[in-house]
Parts: sequence; C-alpha cells; structure tokens
Amino acid sequence: MSEVPLHMALDNIEFGTLVVDANGIVTFYSRSYERFLGIPRAQVLGRHVAEVIENTRMHIVLQTGEAEIGWKHQIKGQNMVVQRVPIRDGAGKIIGVVGQVMFRDVAEITELAQKLNLLESKIEHYERELEHLRSSRYTFDHIIGASHAIEETKRLALKAAEGNSTVLLLGESGVGKELFAHAIHHASARRSKAFVRVNCSSIPRELMESELFGYEPGAFTGAGRRGKPGKFELANQGSIFLDEVGDMPPEMQAKLLRVLQEKEVERVGGTKTMGVDFRLIAATNTDPEALVKAGRLRRDLFYRLNVVPIRIPPLRERREDIPAICRQLMIRLREEQGVRLRDISEEVLDLFRGYDWPGNIRELTNVLERASYAADGSQIWIEHLPLFLREAREERAGDRRRSNLREALKEAERDAVLQALNMAKGNKAKAAKLLGIHRTGLYQKLARIKIGGQVSARHDLTM
Repeated sequence: MSEVPLHMALDNIEFGTLVVDANGIVTFYSRSYERFLGIPRAQVLGRHVAEVIENTRMHIVLQTGEAEIGWKHQIKGQNMVVQRVPIRDGAGKIIGVVGQVMFRDVAEITELAQKLNLLESKIEHYERELEHLRSSRYTFDHIIGASHAIEETKRLALKAAEGNSTVLLLGESGVGKELFAHAIHHASARRSKAFVRVNCSSIPRELMESELFGYEPGAFTGAGRRGKPGKFELANQGSIFLDEVGDMPPEMQAKLLRVLQEKEVERVGGTKTMGVDFRLIAATNTDPEALVKAGRLRRDLFYRLNVVPIRIPPLRERREDIPAICRQLMIRLREEQGVRLRDISEEVLDLFRGYDWPGNIRELTNVLERASYAADGSQIWIEHLPLFLREAREERAGDRRRSNLREALKEAERDAVLQALNMAKGNKAKAAKLLGIHRTGLYQKLARIKIGGQVSARHDLTM
C-alpha cells in the first residue's frame, strides 16, 4: 500500500498551514491557506515569511525556540487564532517552524466554547439522571406505619445503614424486603453509587455465574464479542441486593462466599481477578436456619450473611398501620397505574384490619387496584372487594354468631343448675333428679361451669 505524501495531506487540511526553514524562508504554503489569504503560491514560496504574511511571528519563534499555541493573529483586519511550533532535528537544533491557523475567526472560539458549555451541561444532566436511575428509588420515608413493630424494624435498619456490614432481611413474601433494601442503601454513605438488584430465584442456573461475575469475549457459545461486566462489578462502591438468596445453587454459594471473603471477582473465561468494593444486602422469605438444616444453604455462607439480621413483620402483626398503608397505596396506584383515587369506607378498613393478609402488602395492593376498577363512585365498599374477602367477612360473622350462641347456652345451663341446687337446698342427688340427669352428669357440669360458692349460702352442697 503506497503512502500519502505529506504535502498532499497538509494541502487537504481545511485550515491553512505554513512551514519556514531555519532562515525564515517559506518552504511550504498549503492550498487552503492560499485560498484563505488570496495570495498565490508563487508569490510566497522562497520568500522570507515577514515579507508575505502580515503580522507574522514565525521568525521570532525561530529565535526564541518557544512554541506559541492559541495566539491571536490579525490578517486583513480579521482576528484568527494560530499556533507556531518550532521544528527540531535529532540533535535538538531548530531547523524550521510550522504555523497553522486553528480558528479563522475569534467568533469561532466563542461558538465552540458555547457548544462545549452546552455539552458539559448535558453531560452533567445525564450523569445526574444516570445516578438517579442507578441508585435506590425508595427511602425510609416510603415505609408507612407508626406501629411499634415497624418503628422498631426501621430503627434497626437505620442503624445498619450506618456501617458496611452485610444485612440479611427476613420476612414473608410481600412484606417489603426490597423496599427496606432500597432505604438502607439510600441512608448509607454509598447512596450516590449504584444499587444493583438481583433476584436469585429468577435467573436460570446455567446463567447465574455469568450474570453475577460477568464474562470475557468468547467465554462460551453465544457470549458477546466485547464481554460483559457482572453484577458485582456494576455494584462497585455501591450496594448489591441479592433477593431470595436461599434459592442460589450450591456451586454458586461457594463462589459467593469467596467473593464475600476476598472482595474479588473473576469473569467467566477470564484469568485475572478484580477487586470490588460493595455492600451486600441479602433477603429470604424462608427461615435461613431451616435452609441450613435442609442442606439448601451452606452453613459457612449463612454465617457470612447473618451479620445484621432484620426481620420485617407481616401485615397481620401491625394491623393498626393498614389504613395509612391503604392511603399511600392508593396514591401510588394513581401515579403509576393511572387508577382513579378513591376513598375507602370504614367498613372496608374494618374488614382489612381483621383479615390476616397471607400475601401481605403485595396482596393488599392487588385488592385495592381491583376494587378501584370495580367501584363506580368515589368510595370503595364491601361489594367492590374480591369474593374471597367478602366470604371471609361472612365466615367471621358466622363464627361470632356461633360463639354468641355457645355463650348463651352455657349461661342458660349455668342458671338451670344453680336454680336446681337452690331448690334442692344444696343436695346434689335431689338437684340431679330435678334436672333429669344422673348425679355423675351433675358433677361434670359443676366442674365444667365452675359452680360451688355461688349456691345460696343457706344451703350446703351435700350428697
């Protein structure tokens, strides 16, 4: 392949270029400079630069040997910005100077500065947006409730956020473990860095290693040509949230343990280890000690994870928070799903407080969203709720009625026994005969309904 001659390359540079020798004689004069100045090459080449270029300093640079970068140069009343650079041979001797127009008009610099300023502003904006997207979405203010149970949990979580120790969030499905993970990250010193979420139960077993640790180009069939960083790399200087960590395969648990101990990762197909600085927040909806006993969780990994355990109470343990949670959920449903904001009737709230919510806040959110679409007016009433909740209400009402009937029967029996004993003047045999039952049956009733001292003081209980 033939090389492009240097003079041809310089001729095609848009801005003018000029070269002088050690005596200041012009040896090169680019065509772009010729077009700009309007002075033919023949009138410039072979002449001293001061004779053909207005206000030149090329010959001065020959004397001083000091480059002049970004200097203003006025030609034909027009201010330009130029650079003049001495040319030295292998021994360091100056053998010439090259000059080049950087900007043909000072206004071009102003325009460029404005463009750069705009670009810097955009970059700053995008960096802030990226920081917002990468960081946590929720804070402790998003955790609604004033019950003792939730306040104590928030207190422990806030305290945990102050350090870098591993946090293990425990609780049933739907209690808000991810919400707490977001809040802990946001309250920590790492809040401006990445918050990376990984659901260990949703990643296929064969892809988990490459997802967590990344891979090098060509590491396996289908791997990208440029490789890919893993979740731990992305979480460097930030936090990583491993949800449902108990569902992680045994072979991955061993690798996770090593990362936690060494704070180093190695990409799939790679040979080099990289140091990573992250804060781990893990979560599980299963008792981790039960997982250890069942052989599903390594005991040594359990000790690494269970540094700061925080149990998040289910909704049934903080029923007094349900009205406030409902109000907040309705606002969120309006903002995120476009659901019309409605009031919740007191009878519905009373039903909610009495229901056990096995799906916790996730189930409550689902019920409110469904009821909002079922309601026609401004309020959610019992008839707008799903059938299973209405049936639960009727079942509880039936339980109350049956309980009331049992109490009434028990009280009637008590009164009848007392009346018979009084009429028999405390004689149990006579009282049993009056009641139409065997004396042994009377003894059993007396023991069950705890009658003794309530018989009239005039009578002693006799055989």
